[in-house]
Amino acid sequence: MKDQIIIGTRGSKLALWQAEYTKAKLAAAGISAVLKIIKTKGDKIQHLSFDKIEGKGFFTKEIEDALLNGEIDMAVHSMKDLPTTQPDGLRLAAVSYRQNPADLLIINPAAFDKTQPLKIKKNAIVGTSSARRKAQLLSMREDFQIKDIRGNVPTRIQKLRDGQFDAIMLAAAGVERLELVLEPEFVTLELDPTIFIPAPAQGVLAFQIRSSDKALSKELRILHDQEVVECTNVERRVLQMCDGGCHVPLGVYCKKDSIGNFHVWAAKAKHWDGTVNRVRFSSSIAKNLSDTVFNALMKEEEQNA
Repeated sequence: MKDQIIIGTRGSKLALWQAEYTKAKLAAAGISAVLKIIKTKGDKIQHLSFDKIEGKGFFTKEIEDALLNGEIDMAVHSMKDLPTTQPDGLRLAAVSYRQNPADLLIINPAAFDKTQPLKIKKNAIVGTSSARRKAQLLSMREDFQIKDIRGNVPTRIQKLRDGQFDAIMLAAAGVERLELVLEPEFVTLELDPTIFIPAPAQGVLAFQIRSSDKALSKELRILHDQEVVECTNVERRVLQMCDGGCHVPLGVYCKKDSIGNFHVWAAKAKHWDGTVNRVRFSSSIAKNLSDTVFNALMKEEEQNA
């Protein structure tokens, strides 16, 4: 293994936090690393919502190319952005702990209405570019006006502050990792992940390397959380069976309880403005649980067509 490894990352504040976290964990184990910032397709295209950008892996492909070309030695990804199929020559060496998987609804105080579901006034303008979030929001409040919003976490918060939206949606994991203080300026509502279902692997980091790099693979085991990977395998397998990415309005959340049972909640729509179908299953083993969830979603979708 090299004396100093190169970590590839996007340049957003959250991506840099993730890369710096990784660098610090490696340094604690005596492994020196430097960061290399790589701009991805998703970073360059800011005028389209995620479901309108062609292809998959638009936050990861350029980083994966750099890894394959030997420009970097490892990549740090938000696992929810990572396609379920690895390119030839690459593999995941480790999966991190899971930060809070929930979504947050950040509400401008002028739009707050405690008498309404989700505590937002009628006909509110809510900002999100996620097909999954759009579908679940509209399933709860048909009166919402959904408006696309792009940019990193601080940029989105500034757009809310500027009055472009009555509320916006963010992943709790990003807000917590950046240690952003949203109150008392805004009203923050944390949505139960078993009701407002998060993206598969939301709140988890994935560490990607070249398949041939056996030495680095061994070193990166210090970053790995086996219980998290058991759950994210279930979630991402459902995503894979749905042939999904950011284009598919799909939420899947798997949790392992204290006695070892797995519980899965899933929500899927054909389109962001379509009917949201929901299922829930529990099992003492993770094997075949994804198939059960997927088949149930397809059955619900067929019955509600």
